[in-house]
Amino acid sequence: MERLDKIISHAFSLSRTDAKKAIKSGEVCVGGEVVKDSSLKADYSSVTLGGKRAEHEEHIYIMLNKPAGVVSASESRSEKTVIDLVPEHLRRKGLFPAGRLDKDTVGFVLITDDGAFAHDILSPRKHIEKTYLVRTDKPMPLSLEEQFKNGVTLYDGSECMPADLKICKDKPDEAVVKIKEGKYHQIKRMFRVNSLSVEYLKRTAMGKLELDKSLKEGECRKLSKEEINKIKE
Repeated sequence: MERLDKIISHAFSLSRTDAKKAIKSGEVCVGGEVVKDSSLKADYSSVTLGGKRAEHEEHIYIMLNKPAGVVSASESRSEKTVIDLVPEHLRRKGLFPAGRLDKDTVGFVLITDDGAFAHDILSPRKHIEKTYLVRTDKPMPLSLEEQFKNGVTLYDGSECMPADLKICKDKPDEAVVKIKEGKYHQIKRMFRVNSLSVEYLKRTAMGKLELDKSLKEGECRKLSKEEINKIKE
């Protein structure tokens, strides 16, 4: 049993304010009867909005277009986190970023409250592919594509799995990189071995799911079941 305004907010992705307005205007029914009390406790199965039944989702999956300067963490005493950017109507207890981006890296961050799903896609055994747009401080040699394909050995001696690098023909200081693991600062370290400094890094896809181009930096939206499955592909 939950408050009616909370049910409407979660089930129909409305802000709590808009949920209360819908209830007050008589659009919400509980057990077939119009109810205008937002504080009433009810079950999801008994609630409708405009005739459409409220469905309870066990977990939520959110695509965020992360801006620079925001940390990939659930909470921080001194810095803005990716969770701080999630609007009220998408908030749930236990939200966290499934995989991290550096503070100065932008792009696709998956936020969820589903620990099992996050563990599944982040497991080294799964090797979910992540795609990035990279810009370096100087042009990249074409030989770098073959080096990435064979696996880069970092300065500390650790070896990276084979990665796909495609250098832009008309902009040799830009490239698209696809990796299947997530070592600490991995992409920056892979380029550093070749005396290249990464000046801009943006994650553009996880698995087969691309970042929604309509999302401005700092904006997010809930993912559909079909989109969630694309991450696993």
